[in-house]
Amino acid sequence: MNYLDTTYNVYKEAAITPDVGLCCTTNPIWELPGLKIPKIMQEMNYGCGSTVHARDLTNNPKMLYVGVGGGMELLQFSYFNRQKGGVVGVDMVDEMLEASRKNFIEAEAQNPWFKSEFVELKKGDAMNLPVEDNSIDVAAQNCLFNIFKAEDLKTAIQEMYRVLKHHGKLVMSDPTCEQQMNDNLRNDDRLRALCLSGSLPIADYVKALTDAGFGTIEIRARKPYRILDPKHYPTDELIYIESIEVAAIKDPMPSDGPCIFTGKAAIYFGDEPFLDDKKGHILLKNQPLAICDKTAGALAELGRDDIFISESTFHYDGGGCC
Repeated sequence: MNYLDTTYNVYKEAAITPDVGLCCTTNPIWELPGLKIPKIMQEMNYGCGSTVHARDLTNNPKMLYVGVGGGMELLQFSYFNRQKGGVVGVDMVDEMLEASRKNFIEAEAQNPWFKSEFVELKKGDAMNLPVEDNSIDVAAQNCLFNIFKAEDLKTAIQEMYRVLKHHGKLVMSDPTCEQQMNDNLRNDDRLRALCLSGSLPIADYVKALTDAGFGTIEIRARKPYRILDPKHYPTDELIYIESIEVAAIKDPMPSDGPCIFTGKAAIYFGDEPFLDDKKGHILLKNQPLAICDKTAGALAELGRDDIFISESTFHYDGGGCC
């Protein structure tokens, strides 16, 4: 049995018997006006953050969510596209698909606007999505990609890239870890299935996305997540795991490399408005401008004493330089 079989069995069991402690989401359960989330969906919220951001979901976008869980984020996505099949949910576990169908009936009872037909559930896996090329505006996954080993992760990201429209967004939440994990942790299939030992450093995670062709990466949040300690896990040191929320945009790859936003900002404090003739960036006095890491490096190379460049906050909320 390989690690994907273990993952299947873990989530089959979680579908049959909801496990509130399976994952520990770092986000509160928010409800929009007129949106009520059934308790069972909250109990089956097997994620580590949120992939639902109103700014991504304007004008009735066609949405895809891979790894349906109890259907909570599918319901939230449906709030923004109340059309038949406006949201597609894909999962490889029959029991999880069936649990979501039942949960949608409960959601209909609590939300007069919602109809189960808004969500089209399909059996499939992330490495072979049952979705047409260039057909999705916003694709999402929550605490799934960190489970995959390198080659499977590469395939899963390529599949998301394939189904997205031009300028479409892949919105994700996954655990990450900057420490080196030992082989016992890395090779423990159950710990990988539980979204712990597959966690990658942020730089490796981002590189996997840009290698697939995504030209713009936004790191929107970075939060504490879990601790693996020697008393409970096969490790001699304390391992600190964080969760990040990321959007990868199917923009053309710039000739000088991807635009990666990690929450840096430039603040100009000179006397006259500053114009970067090479890139067209305009810096106004004492007006912070969100900049990608590439622009931060270019501005630093100018050697000016009237431009301050902040460290990465790992929180980017739009309005940037590119």
